Amino acid sequence: MPPPMPRASAGHPVAGGGGAAYQRALMSSSLPRSAATPDGVHPFPHRHLLGIAGLHAWEISFLLDEAEQWVALNRTPTKHDDRLAGLTQINAFFENSTRTLLSFEIAGKRLGADVVNMGVAQSSVKKGETLIDTAVTLNAMRSDVIVIRHDASGAVGLIADKVDCPVLNAGDGRHEHPTQALLDALTIRRRKGKIAGLTVAICGDVLHSRVARSNIIALGTMGAQVRVVAPPTLMPPAIDRMSVEPFTDFEKGIAGADVVMMLRLQRERMAGGFVPSEREYHAFHGLTPEKLAHAAPDALVMHPGPMNRGVEITSSVADDPQRSAITEQVEMGVAVRMACLDVLTRSRRGVEGWA
Repeated sequence: MPPPMPRASAGHPVAGGGGAAYQRALMSSSLPRSAATPDGVHPFPHRHLLGIAGLHAWEISFLLDEAEQWVALNRTPTKHDDRLAGLTQINAFFENSTRTLLSFEIAGKRLGADVVNMGVAQSSVKKGETLIDTAVTLNAMRSDVIVIRHDASGAVGLIADKVDCPVLNAGDGRHEHPTQALLDALTIRRRKGKIAGLTVAICGDVLHSRVARSNIIALGTMGAQVRVVAPPTLMPPAIDRMSVEPFTDFEKGIAGADVVMMLRLQRERMAGGFVPSEREYHAFHGLTPEKLAHAAPDALVMHPGPMNRGVEITSSVADDPQRSAITEQVEMGVAVRMACLDVLTRSRRGVEGWA
């Protein structure tokens, strides 16, 4: 484990990026910060970010705090920092994605990295190459950080075991999607001023959602009271082991909730009929203004995207300028991914205290 060091937000100010406007934006921020990492403990000793499971609350807080500086930078005209200049970032997406891939690409380029996207259509896996062979090939290219998305749970961890550089999980099967949970946590903390003590209802296709799993772990670790709301057919069978309160009645599940997080129906992962029809699903489990009235008066509405308007959420709720944080989630996604790329490459860059 690397030697203890102070928080990077205090000990490692931004070098060579953003200029005076960025520094003023950061220094004037009155947004909440988390408590310091315990004395004698390294804030983030992990080589990879494969999931939220296993992270301490202060490690999650550290990444959120680090992301705040990038929120400030991304709101300046320059939007650029050179700390990853000369490093190669490979985005290896074996599963189709648009917003996640774009978010990681923008994050890497704003940090000055050479970013290469490897899409599923160009992957040699389609030609019969094994996942391990692909990992060995990526490693031979001497990349400095690899971002991986795969439709099989555990695939990202398998690749991480075969490469010499940090690996960042951009979603693997039904397992985890750690940066989505981090950006959701950052959005909640910025809008509500805290996470601990809030009631968060995660609603929809919980059974097939890696986003739900990562959020359950992250928000629970940070002290939120987490509920899951889903039809019986879309409720994980072992949900009672995840320290959440399950509901099959939608209105009861979101009653008094401070945050209502909707999930889409993941048809691509369904084998069989899990819901009678999208119309019936919307009638009982779609978020409408009438149903939202059961939540707290200032309840925040979230959705990881892409949205199925008229299925799990109506446009009037999704586009509500006061209640909806959906576009803010997208903005926070770039900042969180910049923070993760920065932190995971500090050892390779020889940053003091991270060797």
